[in-house]
Amino acid sequence: MVRQERDRRGPDSGGDPEGPRHLTDRAAALNARAEQWADDAQVRPGFRERVEALVRDRWHEPVIVLRLGDPDVGFEVPGRRQDGTVEGSEPVSQFFRGVLRGVGTAVVSVFSLANGGGAGRVFQRDVRVTGPANAQVLGLADRLRSLRGPWLAFSPSCLALVDTGSTYVEPADAPPPRIVWEARQPELPAVNFRRHTLTWPDGSVFRFPLHGRTEEQHLRKFVEPPGVVHWEGRPQ
Repeated sequence: MVRQERDRRGPDSGGDPEGPRHLTDRAAALNARAEQWADDAQVRPGFRERVEALVRDRWHEPVIVLRLGDPDVGFEVPGRRQDGTVEGSEPVSQFFRGVLRGVGTAVVSVFSLANGGGAGRVFQRDVRVTGPANAQVLGLADRLRSLRGPWLAFSPSCLALVDTGSTYVEPADAPPPRIVWEARQPELPAVNFRRHTLTWPDGSVFRFPLHGRTEEQHLRKFVEPPGVVHWEGRPQ
């Protein structure tokens, strides 16, 4: 009788130990799918190839081109606010540019909240620009803040910040990519692909944000532990 009663009731009240794990895996899969959807929606195929052609023809070297994430990064530099504006200047226009950029990543933010990200972290500006007053990093960082389609292009002896404009449109409908900042040896900052950092001689640093999983996967085609760079691509 006890066994029959248990059969009618189903499993013990402790539940299926695989249940919570299954829900966690499902949530992670949904979040990854949302991130991939955002990547595909915000960067149409063909933009990377246009930037690669531009810098390869200019430098005559093999290149690695990476789409940057949200350029509205945080600053920790004396004389600058956290949003990068100069202390004492009017920050309103930069504020509204930040609001507009945030709309473009709203879907990913919602999924972050659903998976325990927390509202504070979603809207907090991640500090990625650090250095002393008048830091060398500001040459790149100041130009980055106004771009709609920022890319970093690397070669063995050159580095450039490239703007393609909006990447929501088809490449054929977009303006030609343009170089907005460039450095060459010996003024080239030190690059660490594994840590996503550019470091200048004065100690200033830019931790460049990549635009999602697609860019992480693209970078792995060229870089392997412990930081070996294969400029022509990793051997298959």
